[in-house]
Amino acid sequence: MRTLIAGFGNVLRGDDGFGVEVLRRLGDRGVASGDVELLDVGTGGIRLAQELITTYDRLIIVDATTRGGVPGTVYSLVVDGVRPTREIDMHSAVPSRALEVAQAFGPLPREIYLVGCEPEEVEKLTMTFTPVVEAAVEEAVRCVESLLARDMQT
Repeated sequence: MRTLIAGFGNVLRGDDGFGVEVLRRLGDRGVASGDVELLDVGTGGIRLAQELITTYDRLIIVDATTRGGVPGTVYSLVVDGVRPTREIDMHSAVPSRALEVAQAFGPLPREIYLVGCEPEEVEKLTMTFTPVVEAAVEEAVRCVESLLARDMQT
């Protein structure tokens, strides 16, 4: 199954760099091989839309995501669809907008997942995570590896 793992985030805004760090650690573990590709989206969501013009069966988005939970909580969610908005912002960095732009150019991957972490601090200029988010990085790496392992079990 051809898979793209996309890490979102601003590494200069503390916990917001979560997705990029998870992606880096996945790369260090040799996850990118064969049918698995890694994409550091950073804050440029349009890069994901451009990449999805090629065919992928599965997309795993990794990002700091505010859902109202306890900071450091790791979420693994299935993305059921993309709801169009009135206006597509070509400069938006959020995954939902990137998916909306990509959908305008063709079909999205059959499977889309979001592996996210509830951030604690995303406004302060710093390149370090809060302790709770730092602790969550390895959990998110294992979560992505678990999603990838599903192929091998079938």
